[in-house]
Amino acid sequence: MDTMTEPTTAPAKKQRVLSGIQPTGDSYHLGNYLGAVRQWVGLQDDYDAFYFIPDLHSITIPGWDPKELRERVYRGAAQLLAAGIDPQRSVMFLQSHVPEHAELGWVMQCITGDGEARRMTQFKDKSAKQGQDNTTAGLYAYPMLMAADILLYRPQLVPVGEDQRQHLELARNLAQRFNSRFKKTFVVPEPKILPNSAKIFDLQDPSAKMSKSGSNPKGLINLLDDPKTTAKRIKSAVTDNDGEIRFDPENKPGVSNLLVIQSELTDTPIDTLVERYQASGAQYGALKGDTADAVEAFVVPFRDKFEEFLADRAELERILDDGARRAREVAGPVLAQTYERLGLVAPKGN
Repeated sequence: MDTMTEPTTAPAKKQRVLSGIQPTGDSYHLGNYLGAVRQWVGLQDDYDAFYFIPDLHSITIPGWDPKELRERVYRGAAQLLAAGIDPQRSVMFLQSHVPEHAELGWVMQCITGDGEARRMTQFKDKSAKQGQDNTTAGLYAYPMLMAADILLYRPQLVPVGEDQRQHLELARNLAQRFNSRFKKTFVVPEPKILPNSAKIFDLQDPSAKMSKSGSNPKGLINLLDDPKTTAKRIKSAVTDNDGEIRFDPENKPGVSNLLVIQSELTDTPIDTLVERYQASGAQYGALKGDTADAVEAFVVPFRDKFEEFLADRAELERILDDGARRAREVAGPVLAQTYERLGLVAPKGN
């Protein structure tokens, strides 16, 4: 009997996402994880994911220590692996291992207007803090290198927070400008707003986003800190004086921030947490204690995984080398095509 074979269709090509996180400090903080990295882990299943550590960006601010930077890069990579970034499901690499980033960064500088660059908010903020004598040309060119970081891989989507929206918009503008003047070369990336990403605020200043640059180190929850240190910081977090546990970011930012942290780490809806506290008549001490326990339950196994990855330096370097090789397989042809369209003469032979 004749049988008919069902026509087969090729699987849909996955969209590409790309994002990076600087190796600032010896530890990432809870805001980095809940606001970005945790979502990156989930994206690995459904997207062609490229994640990198932008170590070249780390030298745009004067005064860095070379040994410290090198160690922070290793620690940053080990933390990403501990968080669940899987080198088999994504491409993880160091920016400096892919020289095409710096080369395309120069091209981006050459098509960016001076006024356009000076309008970048982060440049204005950081240069104001550092003073004119300490502000480098590298800091000025930072957004153009970031545009190159993105456009080099032709991603359709870039997970982005509010603080990087302006830089992504510059990358989009530069892609459109290049494509219009020369020939279509770059994908114009769209921002991917992560619906489940949580914005975590400073424990001491709950009106400000949790950040390494915060004025008070006690406002940070570092993932690699001793849990006792973290618990102490949480228990001294700024709240308010009325004693009522409810979610009200505008009027009760400190209490609301603790509820968000606990909710995110325990997968418990905020409304459920509030109902429990109100039913039991609990005060802020209970909220802080429970939040500290939730953080500890997450960071203890995270630290164990981190230490395991960091201890095997050879394997860590193998992962980064393999990631750089795979990244260059994409970046190299894109840069070559860019140069050709600019009118640059291609090298012959080796």
